[in-house]
Amino acid sequence: MKKPLIIANWKLNGNKYFVNIFLEKLCYKLNKNKIYNISIAPSLIHLNEAILKTKKSCIKICAQNIDINSFGAFTGDVSATMLKNIGVKYVLIGHSERRIYHKENNKDILKKFIEVKKNNLIPILCIGETLKEKKKKQTKKICLNQINLIINNLGIKAFKNSIIAYEPIWAIGKKIPIKIQKIQKIHNFIRSNIKLYDKKISKKIIIQYGGSVNHKNAEQILKQPDIDGILIGNNSLNFNNFIKIIKIIKNIKK
Repeated sequence: MKKPLIIANWKLNGNKYFVNIFLEKLCYKLNKNKIYNISIAPSLIHLNEAILKTKKSCIKICAQNIDINSFGAFTGDVSATMLKNIGVKYVLIGHSERRIYHKENNKDILKKFIEVKKNNLIPILCIGETLKEKKKKQTKKICLNQINLIINNLGIKAFKNSIIAYEPIWAIGKKIPIKIQKIQKIHNFIRSNIKLYDKKISKKIIIQYGGSVNHKNAEQILKQPDIDGILIGNNSLNFNNFIKIIKIIKNIKK
């Protein structure tokens, strides 16, 4: 049975005091409890500090981004090799904010995916449609194209020990009511397409949902058969709300 994976994406938020206090309280609350599968994605500058703070806990650390290069004259960039060296486990790839604000294209995302896998880290491939694409009923087409970017270039085996996060762009950071049954259908669509290539991988792969997840809707989201975890943004910055979401895992039986 899969343990739901909860990842807190702190984005460009937090400072040294916030990171230390939040993680200290979180480690105390979880107390190495193996029923939890939790990861925190702090800003780049706080990664090493977060790793040291959570070393003796069940919490794993996720990076929000990497460069497409392993080493060289690339001022300001950080490689997957460097992240591996300090103890990072997961890396977000292709998040909509990187695609939109940093103009990352499919070629960039593919290169980053390759770098993550090459260093035995776990990529979290973020996929999802814009509001315009949703209204045109192109959700499945967009998701399939973003998944096939990996399959067509690296083969289905690339999704072994990898994660897919379905994050509809129109739902991120918005107070839009989530139609959970429709989200489940998209997750089932994603899993069914992977199954066409490899049944074992389709069963084992973690497919998360992200986009306006909070302590009020998390339980219903996680109870869906094809949703294996959640990627949380703003609500993960509030300690009390984040703890409420984590405790929901106890009620999830799949």
